[in-house]
Amino acid sequence: MNETLNVIARRYSCRDFKSEMPKDEILHAIAQAAVQAPSGMNRQAWRVIVVKDKALMQEMEAEGLSRLAAMEDKSTYNRILERGGKLFYGAPCMVIVPIDPKQYAPALMDCGILCENIALAATSLGIANVICGLTGLAFADSRAVEFSKRLGFPEGYAFGCSVLLGYANTAKPPHVPDEAKISFVG
Repeated sequence: MNETLNVIARRYSCRDFKSEMPKDEILHAIAQAAVQAPSGMNRQAWRVIVVKDKALMQEMEAEGLSRLAAMEDKSTYNRILERGGKLFYGAPCMVIVPIDPKQYAPALMDCGILCENIALAATSLGIANVICGLTGLAFADSRAVEFSKRLGFPEGYAFGCSVLLGYANTAKPPHVPDEAKISFVG
């Protein structure tokens, strides 16, 4: 198997990070891989924001947990509590990807492609990661404008997705692919 397929096969969603911050050169390489993602008509209706500010991440995490706790359906909140009560699993940094859906309607799909580039680049560089849509909870209500400004979202941009990055405290094997989901026609 080639190296790209090996990286895809070994990537897993880390939910237990060490506090050690990856070096800036590694984070820059991951950000570079992100902006090399394809986008429809090359619109690139996204931005890549590398967040290393621990206090800001803690505020966003607290806001997200508060919103989860207030929901009628407590299943996601309880799952987070069972995993240690940390929405960001102790990750020392993250990449937040805001998008501009008004500029280009499928911007969220492009955001997903970009996040996969981040996850695969991180894995290839020995950085554990998890794609984390739950970060969006911090942008779902009263503090959305505040967090958007503090992170430097361009005007009109909204949270798309995020990827948590760091070194794994405990590693686990990747999920087992379901071969039954594959079919060929013709």
